[in-house]
Amino acid sequence: MHRTYKFAIAIFVLVVIVLTWLETSVKEEINWNPSYTHSDEIPLGSKVFYESWKRTSGDSLELLKIPPYEFLNSEEAKGTYFFFNKGVGFDDDELDHLLNWIAEGNTVFISAHNYSQNLKDTLNIETGSEIDVDGFTEAQDLNFYNPNIKQKDDAVFDKQVTKSFFTEIDTLNHTALGFTRKDKLLPKVNFIRAEFGEGAILLHTAPQVFSNYFMLKEDNYKYTGNLLAYLPAGKVYWDAYYKSGKSFYSSSLYILLNNRSLKWAYYAVLLCIVLYIIFEGKRKQRAIPVIDPPKNRSYEYTGIVSSLYLEQNRFQELGNKKIALFLEFIRREYRLQTSKIDAEFKQDLAAKSSNSLEATNELFKKIESFQKNKNSSKQEFLELSTYINHYKFTDGKSGAT
Repeated sequence: MHRTYKFAIAIFVLVVIVLTWLETSVKEEINWNPSYTHSDEIPLGSKVFYESWKRTSGDSLELLKIPPYEFLNSEEAKGTYFFFNKGVGFDDDELDHLLNWIAEGNTVFISAHNYSQNLKDTLNIETGSEIDVDGFTEAQDLNFYNPNIKQKDDAVFDKQVTKSFFTEIDTLNHTALGFTRKDKLLPKVNFIRAEFGEGAILLHTAPQVFSNYFMLKEDNYKYTGNLLAYLPAGKVYWDAYYKSGKSFYSSSLYILLNNRSLKWAYYAVLLCIVLYIIFEGKRKQRAIPVIDPPKNRSYEYTGIVSSLYLEQNRFQELGNKKIALFLEFIRREYRLQTSKIDAEFKQDLAAKSSNSLEATNELFKKIESFQKNKNSSKQEFLELSTYINHYKFTDGKSGAT
């Protein structure tokens, strides 16, 4: 290898080592993505909430990783369907199944910043959000209207998460259960109960109260516990399908790219491979000869064969081949069978070829006459060729034979 290449590669390796060291020495940033997945340990995952609830409830809490439509069609379930995520949306069929399930005496709990429009239309509700002008924050205080569970001090979520609330509810059919506010200002409803048939649907607009960060901060877990107090006793089905995060590795490179050190090592290997290809390929590359594609000699071959027939005065054979090619042309272009040439065939051919019936009859008389004559002259052959060519090109067909 040339000395320049060695020096360049050594410099590159040194730079990669320095960059890797600098990157690995930097403190890893906290991931504030709203996952809400039961196995996620990031601040907005829900591992703490899930494991504490599972530990106290046991088999009464069941994790579902399939869509509600599939679950409700697969078995006769009774209890509470528990949803929470950044956004929860159902298609029309799935919503109908859920509402029918609720009407049979079951409960659905949904905590989300955003709901699907069909759900809002069904319950006559509207939601909104805001950002406080002072500091442009979305921090919020959370509490309940019921004096029996209302906390003396509001639970506080002090991070940048959407502050959602209900801007419109059906006051005749809905019960306001909780509110959100900022610094003891005017509260806004963020938790309601809507009766539906023999069951009920509970809607909440702050799913972050189930996150690891909220549960572990001071006494916030009391708010979450009081929130669950509104759920009826019985089986609870935890939805793990409508979640922003994933509870499984979706890529074989997940472990490599999820670890900072392994990620940089992986990128360094890729860059080394690229450099090797560039330098080594440049050194070993050879000129590639140009290979001309095979030429089409069919035209020259046809000319040579025709010349042989003409030199030997075999006009009868040339004419018969001309007729055979013309019949093949009819079969290919007009999709007509030439095994039986009668009046009906001639009418169809005249119609499809834009020739007159008289011209068609005249042509086939000429063909029949030529075939009967076993020793046609050059003049007769040329005359036949003229008839056939004129007939073929009357409607604009190309490709004379």
